[in-house]
Amino acid sequence: MLMLTRNQIRDLVPMPDAVELMKMAFTELSAGRTVSPLRTVISLPDREGDALFMPAYVPGMDALGLKTVSVFRRNPERGLPVIHAIVGLVDPETGQPLAIMDGTYLTSLRTGAVSGAAADLLARADSHVLVAIGAGAQGVTQIAAVCAVRPIERVIAVDVSDAALERLRQSLRSDWPEIESRLETTTDSGAAVREADIICTATTSRTPVFQDDEVLPGTHISAVGAYTPEMQEVPAATVARATVVVDAVDAALAEAGDLIIPLRDGLVAREHFARELGMVASGAAPGRASANEITLFKSVGNAVQDVVVARRAVDQARERGLGTEIDLN
Repeated sequence: MLMLTRNQIRDLVPMPDAVELMKMAFTELSAGRTVSPLRTVISLPDREGDALFMPAYVPGMDALGLKTVSVFRRNPERGLPVIHAIVGLVDPETGQPLAIMDGTYLTSLRTGAVSGAAADLLARADSHVLVAIGAGAQGVTQIAAVCAVRPIERVIAVDVSDAALERLRQSLRSDWPEIESRLETTTDSGAAVREADIICTATTSRTPVFQDDEVLPGTHISAVGAYTPEMQEVPAATVARATVVVDAVDAALAEAGDLIIPLRDGLVAREHFARELGMVASGAAPGRASANEITLFKSVGNAVQDVVVARRAVDQARERGLGTEIDLN
């Protein structure tokens, strides 16, 4: 069995490759050619944490495995990341354990990459200003992915914590130094959103992180935080007036407060959320129809993302002789 570290995954699956993998994975998902049960979530409210278990099988990409991810919101007080994860792959021919690898960076990579895929399919081609709300590990890869698919000249990172913004700057300096010179930081989300061509949100907020009237015509929004029915990053009014694309309809309507809340309040009908990213990627559904249209991609995450990136990492590692072999016997 192969073991891969964070830095090896980063070298083996560059962001542009991950973006294309997301288009392929979600095309397979929307076409019904994958198996990805709704995630199992174990909440630990006394510890302000959640543990999530996410299996998936993508036959067309020979990817079968499981991700275990934890989100513990007190961790910054301990000097630890909020998110930890591990991904295991199984050989779909024999059922033998194939690989185990760091899932923390992989989660950030694939979550950023799906926003990059959505931006590539839905954002205006002339988008130059990116606003990233939420300066955690997910925020870093949101920025990297969008910069990989659009000619971004200004990146405005927003967070309530100056310390988090500084950590984001340091992460970009380490992993994507070519982006750092374009980075601005602020705690004022309203001022930033009023300048945005593309907005990425990656928070665990229970209330919207910007106001509807701050969103300019033609803006694209990728909302990848708020992964429970009680969380909400995007104003209900914005959801109601946007063209909405989701990663997977059933999962999004079961888990995403950003969609559940306006649906519950009667602002939209279920049909408002019928368009999936894989449908747009394959051409089965349209993307942006006009320059003034507001588009919204809402993702709660799907394990097909993890297993296809993990499979690519393993295949590349075998070709390049990287990773550590482990004998479980």
